[in-house]
Amino acid sequence: MQGPLIDTLARYGVSRRSFLKYCATLASMMALPPSAGRAMAEAMAAAPAAAKRPSVIWLPFQECTGCTESITRSHSPSIEGMIFDMVSLDYQETLMAAAGHQAEEALHNAMKENEGKYLLIVDGSVPLGLDGAYSCIAGKSNLEALKEVAKGAAAIVAMGSCAAYGGIPKANPNPTGAVSVSDVIKDKPIINIPGCPPIPVVMTGVLAHFLTFGSLPEMDKLGRPKAFYGETIHDRCYRRPFYDQGKFAKTFDDEGARKGWCLFELGCKGPVTYNACATVKWNGGTSWPVESGHGCLGCSEPDFWDGGGFYKALSMPADPLKVVAGAVAVGAAAGVAVSFANRAKKSGAKGGHETTTLADLEK
Repeated sequence: MQGPLIDTLARYGVSRRSFLKYCATLASMMALPPSAGRAMAEAMAAAPAAAKRPSVIWLPFQECTGCTESITRSHSPSIEGMIFDMVSLDYQETLMAAAGHQAEEALHNAMKENEGKYLLIVDGSVPLGLDGAYSCIAGKSNLEALKEVAKGAAAIVAMGSCAAYGGIPKANPNPTGAVSVSDVIKDKPIINIPGCPPIPVVMTGVLAHFLTFGSLPEMDKLGRPKAFYGETIHDRCYRRPFYDQGKFAKTFDDEGARKGWCLFELGCKGPVTYNACATVKWNGGTSWPVESGHGCLGCSEPDFWDGGGFYKALSMPADPLKVVAGAVAVGAAAGVAVSFANRAKKSGAKGGHETTTLADLEK
């Protein structure tokens, strides 16, 4: 009998200290109390490595495999290895060794042995056109497969913007009739993790929460975990002070761009996009698109592909000096109007029809 998972991780070079730090950081990122980090660590580390792990079934539909690519790039301490040791990934076409009939047998065995308990992950949209014939696996349409596998799932994770909203396949004119997972499944708890692709630590964080507490984290009105999608890119962006100062890059290679000024006028969708890119970042916390000099495309929002040009500003931000001057002018005009009204009122009280001039108002 093998020892606890923490001992298994140690053999992969993950120290107890690193493991505890990871759990604490994960809890912090998900806006959980400090005690939650310890709870995660105890739940994940105490279980015998040889014990039956929670079953996870991952179905790929109309997608580009970017979500799978992203989660395999989870960074140190070896998050992908940790997840695969914590769960039993019983079906995932891209990562599994089996193929053909063996793969389908593994899928159905997992569904049967873990009915009502397994976690279903879906990436890619679901095509409804031609009765689902646009995308099929093992002779079954994505629509048929989703309904069949979702029936016995404890919960569903819609991984990526395609599964969460329909994504790029749903973009106009949507030739395949692509829809999201939640457009099809109505009787199961579903959490959306949008992004094209989603951030690796967001994906593993949600999985760790489910495995630790047996429930999905708190979600916003679009079914996204609030811990990661509770604030806009704009709110967390290090270029935000330049926006407030009215300093904007006009081209991607001008002096403003070289000084790190705001990319709003170049089409950045940060003000209307909710995600944690600015704080969690990518590639082990190395960087993220805006830090690399490109505006946010808004990929974690519904219909981002059809939301207007990627390099067209949402609106032109006001010049701070002009705003102040305008406010002064409006205030002055309001003062003149009030004075005029008062003069007119006095004239009416006297029963006369005096003409009030600008010179009168200046007295």
